[in-house]
Amino acid sequence: MPEASEPGLSSIPSVAARLVAFVSILIAGGCGGLIGWAMVGLQCSGECTTPKSIGAIVSTLAFAGGTAVIAVLALRALAEWKANQ
Repeated sequence: MPEASEPGLSSIPSVAARLVAFVSILIAGGCGGLIGWAMVGLQCSGECTTPKSIGAIVSTLAFAGGTAVIAVLALRALAEWKANQ
């Protein structure tokens, strides 16, 4: 059985990079929710709580999902860059 005296290369991003990616996803989701709430509020008259909520939820998921895709691609690029050095 071979001994693991030398640690191999790891493609796992640092904790700081993962934390920045997570916080950016949360911020983008929050901003998306505010934008969705405001857009539906501008187009609706009267009692619009349910449509505003639906707009906020849909745009939150869209913004957070888009940011998550970009964050994953950035973390993978960072890991590949570190592996090539």
